[in-house]
Amino acid sequence: MGTENSNRPNYPFQPPAAGFSAQPNLSPFGTSEPPAFRPARPTASSFQVPPFSSGPISGSEAHGFRPPSSISSEQVRPPPSTYGPPSSGSRALFEGQTGVPPPFRPPVPGPPPVSFPQPQTNVLPAGLPQNYAAGHYNPNMPVPAQQPQSTLSGSVTQPSFQPPRRQAFVTSSGTSQPAIPEYANVPSTSFPQAPSLEPPTSLPQIRSYGPSSSSPYLAQQVAYPRPPIPTSMGTVYPRSQVAQVGMAPPISTSQGLAEDFSSLNIGSGPGSFDGGIDAGSLPRPLDGDTESNSLYEMYPSNCSSRFLRLTTSGIPNSQSLCSRWHLPLGIVVCPLAESPAGDEVPVVNFATTGIIRCRRCRTYINPYVAFTDSGRKWRCNICSFLNDVPGDYFAHIDGNGRRVDLDQRPELTKGSADFIAPAEYMVRPPMPPTYFFLIDVSLSAVQSGMLEVMAQTIKSCLDSLPGYPRTQIGFITFDSTIHFYNLKSSLMQPQMMVISDLEDIFVPLPDDLLVNLSESRNVVEAFLDTLPAMFQDNINVESAFGPALKAVFMVMSQLGGKLLIFQNTLPSLGAGRLRLRGDDIKLYGTDKEHTLRIAEEPFYKQMAADLNKYQIAVNVYAFSDKYTDIASLGTLAKYTGGQVYYYPNFHSSIHKDRLRHELSRDLTRDTAWESVMRIRCGKGVRFTSYHGNFMMRSTDLISLPAVDCDKAYGAQLSLEDTLLTTTTVYFQVALLYTSSSGERRIRVHTSAAPVVSDLGQMYRLADVGAVVSLFTRLAIEKSLSYKLEDARNSVQLRIVKALREYKNLYAVQHRLTGRMIFPDSLKFLSLYGLAIVKSVPLRGGYADAQLDERSAAGFTMMALPVKKLLKLLYPTLIRVDDILVKPGDFENVTTRLPLTSNSLDPRGLYILDDGFQFVIWFGSSLSPDITRSLLGDDISADISKVNLTQKENPISRKLMKILNEFRESDPSYFQLCRFVRQGEKPGEGYFFLGNLVEDNYGGPGANGYPDWMLLIHRHVQTA
Repeated sequence: MGTENSNRPNYPFQPPAAGFSAQPNLSPFGTSEPPAFRPARPTASSFQVPPFSSGPISGSEAHGFRPPSSISSEQVRPPPSTYGPPSSGSRALFEGQTGVPPPFRPPVPGPPPVSFPQPQTNVLPAGLPQNYAAGHYNPNMPVPAQQPQSTLSGSVTQPSFQPPRRQAFVTSSGTSQPAIPEYANVPSTSFPQAPSLEPPTSLPQIRSYGPSSSSPYLAQQVAYPRPPIPTSMGTVYPRSQVAQVGMAPPISTSQGLAEDFSSLNIGSGPGSFDGGIDAGSLPRPLDGDTESNSLYEMYPSNCSSRFLRLTTSGIPNSQSLCSRWHLPLGIVVCPLAESPAGDEVPVVNFATTGIIRCRRCRTYINPYVAFTDSGRKWRCNICSFLNDVPGDYFAHIDGNGRRVDLDQRPELTKGSADFIAPAEYMVRPPMPPTYFFLIDVSLSAVQSGMLEVMAQTIKSCLDSLPGYPRTQIGFITFDSTIHFYNLKSSLMQPQMMVISDLEDIFVPLPDDLLVNLSESRNVVEAFLDTLPAMFQDNINVESAFGPALKAVFMVMSQLGGKLLIFQNTLPSLGAGRLRLRGDDIKLYGTDKEHTLRIAEEPFYKQMAADLNKYQIAVNVYAFSDKYTDIASLGTLAKYTGGQVYYYPNFHSSIHKDRLRHELSRDLTRDTAWESVMRIRCGKGVRFTSYHGNFMMRSTDLISLPAVDCDKAYGAQLSLEDTLLTTTTVYFQVALLYTSSSGERRIRVHTSAAPVVSDLGQMYRLADVGAVVSLFTRLAIEKSLSYKLEDARNSVQLRIVKALREYKNLYAVQHRLTGRMIFPDSLKFLSLYGLAIVKSVPLRGGYADAQLDERSAAGFTMMALPVKKLLKLLYPTLIRVDDILVKPGDFENVTTRLPLTSNSLDPRGLYILDDGFQFVIWFGSSLSPDITRSLLGDDISADISKVNLTQKENPISRKLMKILNEFRESDPSYFQLCRFVRQGEKPGEGYFFLGNLVEDNYGGPGANGYPDWMLLIHRHVQTA
């Protein structure tokens, strides 16, 4: 208790506040009375291997008591007489004992002997996730380095004796911070502030609490310190230094909790809502999506986070603990994510052996299974069933229990694998890659230039379509009638057949409308060459889209494939015709508001179900300057695993590059055909809901007619059992698909995660990217059933509940009034929450986004992988005018700026990139030479209509190089350039300022980042 120093005054012990636990005593009381206090038995850690370094542990579970490694009880002086222990409790277990309390030994009279720090002993952990998971030993996994034995929940045993010296700590900026606050001398962060003369509680600071991991000892105070003086932003304080005037002497670090969280000093006084928060101290994801590698260090055989990400890598061990985790608990899966060169997914062919699966739960063999009985059996890691090893797959195991052929078995060493499926995994022969184009040829399609750009792009991609020579292709066009095209290989020119009866659709020549591309290549090219001229004089403004869709279904139902729809006009004839319902302002704020954002006509959802059943995926390309009811048309893509491409006010002179790029990628990227996906998990855990663009074939089978690397899917899980008895939960994603080459394959991703018993561990292991991805999907789905305001409030409410629950974990919060604390892993959660409520699908009301724009953005965001979604929510903002005028070449542009108008200089040129478009902002005082070099003769024209082209000067070439580097880093979409000038109305506000999510912009009642944090803080404080 710090009484080793006889000169140190003894203060009356202050009872711990809520959140602290009583400190276990190291020896019996040295008084003549029998001991009335027995420390409680510490609970065993639920971690097999701690998911953090072996240094000092922080958090709610990091107890101040640490059992000694070699110091005897005689070396510990009795506590002062003023200490009032509890009257009951169980004796603490010491390291190396198993339920037997230590014998009572009276303390040796006289002064305590001088003791020296004892070296920390490495003790073999109670369990290793890779080798001892699910209660069995897995010899195939390498044994990790020894870790300190875990004796308390989430804590690591440390030497209990600490020398009476002050310990320096490391600030967040990487500098050393002395333990005495009066001598703090830390450089400021990237937001320098003048020294403040106000008390510390009025200075907004981001702080991380916890001792430096560079020393195995914790700081030990020998005197009551004076209140700390204000220091620069970002200072890291140990908990023992945080003191406030008028409070009892602080508990020493060895006696209290060692906190591991970040905090933001709101600085508001009692009863005041004016926090005076400094925007420069707010956390921002300027480094992009930063993933923690703690889970991969614990389980190195897990699949890459490109394929599977958990919202938290700590699975709660009970339903009561799960109910306190107010954030989404689940995973985000991108089964066909692109792999970097050299890290491709291995292909495994079991040949005559057949795919090795568990006979009970059907789990595929993976690195976490264990081989027993001299290699003749293997135990499933998910259901623990003991399976026989087929004779062709048998291999001996060595003295360590490892298969001798482990190096030749990638399915036993890597978390991802592609299994070649045998004939029993096929209900029909593998389908060929099939592309069918349904094209609107009405007046607006011809006048906008869409028809010509589309035909040229398809022709340029014919050589790159996957699956040669098996690829199939076909075309149907429509206006008020339906046009079929005979592409038989024996023809010199395609033959067009027109059907005007929209009530009784039939297919003429069904065998010649969908043809083999390699055989009919000349006819297909002739059709694409003549298509624009064929309808150049068309003045038909009607659209028989519904009947044309039914005709396509008749043609494609035999094979399946991918249907690409090019739509310019609101469907007006036949089945599926839509009325011009538009955006009715009277419905906003009422219970019927959500009906504007869902399909009006049930025809489209029924057609989507039929298309999905016959393995037809739909991608919708929507071009129009008028309302086209994307909410209804997008339903076709939503339930067939497709996506929506939206081109408002399309004109070929401006948008042709974007259409060419995105259509080319859609046609040529690697695609998995006629797919189904199932996600399996261990005992006691089950998936309850799935979120994304797909259709459920059964309770857990996801039907995906086509999958590619740009699609991701979310799923939420819950606990089936009241209490989990396992120490590790395993997840396995299995995607059964047909490759473009005609092979039936199974893409398998396997991942493991520890079961934890403490809420603080769940927060520490959280993945903010996965949390935000599920948050976004849930909020968009809620907007389809409730008001926009309700969807926005749901995001705010869950963030408030999560931070309030986290606050309650730390008693130190009650001593740090006016401070907002949050886990370091979720320090960007509040900002991303603000970005979600300001995103296009959820922002504002009637006047803040067009209805088609809302719907298209919602369909797109539901399918985005994590990294692309985070970039869309918090775009990249960089300044480039200095780079452009600097002589010579540049290496790269990495300095990102906060998304606030305070980052803008009227003399600068800025690029905002959200992954879908570039917005280039010209400051009002920007050098005319730069403007003239970039715009040329268009310098005085309407800048919003200028099309960026490379000019023959160094400044223009540098800018184009910067933009091309951004495009190459993520080729999923093509960022079209849009110019805005400072002060230009309304273009600046709509295209640029609306993306500055930290400002008070984005609809009525929209908050800026500082106001949003104050709002969150006030709700967190009100229990």
